[in-house]
Amino acid sequence: MSQRIIQIRLKRLEKLRRLKSLGINPYPDSFKKGITCLEAQKKLGKQVRVRGRLMSLRPHGGVTFADLVDASGKIQLYFQRNYLKDKYKLIDLLDVGDFLGAEGEVFKTKAGEITVKVAKFAILAKSLRSLPEKWHGLKDVEQRYRKRYLDLIMNPEVKKISYLRSKVLTAIREFLNREGFLEVETPILQEMYGGASARPFITYHNALNCDLYLRISDELYLKRLIIGGFEKVYEVGKDFRNEGIDRTHNPEFTQVEFYWAYADYEDLMKLTEKMLVKVLKTTLGKTKISFGNKTLDFTPPLPRVCFRDILLRETGIDMDRIKTEKELLKAIKEKKIAINLKGVFGIRSVFEELYKERIKPKLTQPTFLLDYPSSMIALAKRKENEPNKIASMQLLADGCELIKAYNELNDPLDQKRRWLEMEKLAKKGLEETERLDENYIEALEYGMPPTAGWGLGIDRFIAVLTNKPLKEVILFPTLVPKKK
Repeated sequence: MSQRIIQIRLKRLEKLRRLKSLGINPYPDSFKKGITCLEAQKKLGKQVRVRGRLMSLRPHGGVTFADLVDASGKIQLYFQRNYLKDKYKLIDLLDVGDFLGAEGEVFKTKAGEITVKVAKFAILAKSLRSLPEKWHGLKDVEQRYRKRYLDLIMNPEVKKISYLRSKVLTAIREFLNREGFLEVETPILQEMYGGASARPFITYHNALNCDLYLRISDELYLKRLIIGGFEKVYEVGKDFRNEGIDRTHNPEFTQVEFYWAYADYEDLMKLTEKMLVKVLKTTLGKTKISFGNKTLDFTPPLPRVCFRDILLRETGIDMDRIKTEKELLKAIKEKKIAINLKGVFGIRSVFEELYKERIKPKLTQPTFLLDYPSSMIALAKRKENEPNKIASMQLLADGCELIKAYNELNDPLDQKRRWLEMEKLAKKGLEETERLDENYIEALEYGMPPTAGWGLGIDRFIAVLTNKPLKEVILFPTLVPKKK
């Protein structure tokens, strides 16, 4: 802590002591019957009670102007010595950052600014640290994330993103509810993680004397509900993956997943287009979004492209002719495709690297990428007429994965075979893979109807809608611990 900050804090502590010596409680329980600053702006000539944080104090002889800010906006306060008499001396004990309640008549200054002429005021919380004089945004990004509370105070744009995020989630919930989906909750602490290929976070339960995992996906429990007789279920929740942090990944993230019995991925694409229009028009009033130097158009019908077609176009490799990992590696070598396959095992993972390097970057406009190789998603059902492909779709925008969806594999024997194949790859050294979940296989053996499942990453979706980096749309993103 710098000497200057220490001195400021000591001065504020002295003001706190003086307030208490005057019998004033600088941290009262409440300030009731107040209205917002925005509401007060509309009460010209009326008496109002407002409350908020002081963001400026401007003394001019016997008067002081101040800006009071709350969640709705700002209003100017006007303190006059002749009007307040002895109470005016308390202005000297106020600081920028203090919370204040004020009562008085609303008037308009000669400059045209709506102002409250303060007749009474009360300190609601004394601030002991000074706010930043200038908050340098991108010049001090990490500090903004570590002290998000200061970022929220000094940067109104951060609050706008949070409000939009809340509105988007509300609009999604309302849409799914109207479509007949039931919102449910499934366990975050799980005996066996599953539903995706990812490394989990492990914790220990003292009473049960066992390891538990933070879920990496909601999928397997939501499908248990379909087995149990529900036909349309969804969950909005946190998932956790023990992976790297970059522009599109945070170890803790929010996801919406739903499962729909007797539907297929064609139904999902139609519902997705319908949902996107509803959510975007409700929250932004438009379906075209500025993103970087581009305009992303979510107006349906969205373009569709098959995995095989774009892979063939970009690499010259025809996945329909590929049956094994060895054949795929040979094709990559023959086509002289520069790609890092260090630590990559299995045909699934090789396809995954080709997808990341050669397909994702090519999909700029919102596009459904269809029919992945059957090896890529162990929980997805193969297409009946093309068993080397799975009935799947993924919505990408500017190379960012927003939605993944597919027809769910409901053959328990096939599901077990696929998981056993993945466990073989894990033994060879593949870190991000799925595990055999015998309890889920048992549930599946009781029978699950044809079902389609869908997942949307909320953090990425909001990042695209606001044209911001991922960490900007998460109030408290995961950061490297700061050394003491």
